[in-house]
Order: sequence, then C-alpha cells, then structure tokens
Amino acid sequence: MSGYDRVVQPAAGDEALENHLGGDEAKNYRQYEFDMVAPHVGRSMLEIGSGLGHFAEQFLPRLDRLVVSDFDPYCVEQLGKRFEGRDDISVLQFGLPTEIPLTDPVDTVVMMNVLEHIEEDVEALRSLAKVTAPGGRIIIWVPGYMQLYGDFDRKVGHVQRYTPKTLGATVAGAGLEAEVLKPINFLGGIAWWAAVRRGGVGYPDPRLVKIYDRTVVPATRFIERLIRPPFGQTVFCVARVPR
Repeated sequence: MSGYDRVVQPAAGDEALENHLGGDEAKNYRQYEFDMVAPHVGRSMLEIGSGLGHFAEQFLPRLDRLVVSDFDPYCVEQLGKRFEGRDDISVLQFGLPTEIPLTDPVDTVVMMNVLEHIEEDVEALRSLAKVTAPGGRIIIWVPGYMQLYGDFDRKVGHVQRYTPKTLGATVAGAGLEAEVLKPINFLGGIAWWAAVRRGGVGYPDPRLVKIYDRTVVPATRFIERLIRPPFGQTVFCVARVPR
C-alpha cells in the first residue's frame, strides 16, 4: 500500500459507492465498457484496480494469461479466492506509482477509473510501461471534464477529471503513443451534469442509475456509432508502448 501514499484516498465506504454504480444497476453500462475495451486486448493482460474481479473475468475466454491487482488487502484476498487454482491467473497487491512486482511483461494493461485517483499520473504510466511488452497497449478509462467535477468526485478521491488534451499530455509525458484518444458517453455527460452538478446532489441516486442504464446507455451507443462526440462523461485512451 506504500505506493498509494501520494494518492488522494477516498473515505471508507465512498469507494464502494463508486464501484456500486457499475454493478447490477448498470448492466448495459458494464457491457458498454467491455465492448469498448475488448478489441484492444491481446493474449496477456494486467488489470490495475481489479476490485473483486468482475470486469477482468469477462476476458478469460480470450486470454492465455491474466494478472489482477489491487492495493486494498480485502480486494486482494477476494481475488485470490475467486481465481484460486488457476495457474494462468496471478494476483498482485501494489499501489501506483511504484515498481510493479511483475517479472514477465504483458501485452495489455487495463486501467478502468484508476488514473484519476493518482496525483503522479505520468509516473504511474511509466511504471506500467516497464511491465508492458514493446508494442503493447495501456488502455485508460477515466472520468472526463472538470466542468463535471463535484462532491461525488471529492468523496471517492478523484484528483482530477481529464480531457483528451490533458490525458494526451499525460500519455506523451510517459513516453507513450496515443492510438485512440477521445471523449465517449456524450449523453451520460449531459445527464451527469444535470443530476450531480446542476442538481447539486453529492452522488447519483441508484434509482436514477437504473433508468439511465436502460435508456441513456443504449441511446449513447447508437449515437456514437454515427458521430464522434465533442464531449463526454468519460475519456477513453489506448496508448501504445514504443517498440
């Protein structure tokens, strides 16, 4: 956990709330995440901040090797139990930025809503690049746009929200090349601004999350197949490690 000494930590219970928003109330959103990330994943994958392992588990049919990780001892314990007996799956405990205890590089690193918690984000990406094979990818999913920053972000320990420009500068500063860098979830950004910022609430109502998942997420996916949105709740990046 020493690697997280320089990270703004969420208060107890608030991180669980953040994870809860992607749980059973948001099945369409979780599928949206997977469908965005999966085309860029190779045969070996390291996930940073795996939590209880739900997201990483979806990739098992297409992987030869999976490494899950977290800085929280409880999550690491649960990951060990979840993947017990699997020789193709390793469980690590560490926090970024730090030297990552991984001897054999992977071809893909996945960070879902992690980088925004880390003040030294460039150094964190440099650490990840060291355990990624040359030509491999680091996939980054972060909350977008400081105009949407509110009480919820503070409660769960977000240091910042990114734009394509600021995330691109972080990626370049770490010596990586952005293959994909764009805002996504345009309608979600508007809904987030209305509910959390304009509405003045500290966190999204789980009942509204269900409605959002059933209506806004499918509409967003349809729109984003037709146009590239100029703004979004999320910024998505696929960064390439130079060969």
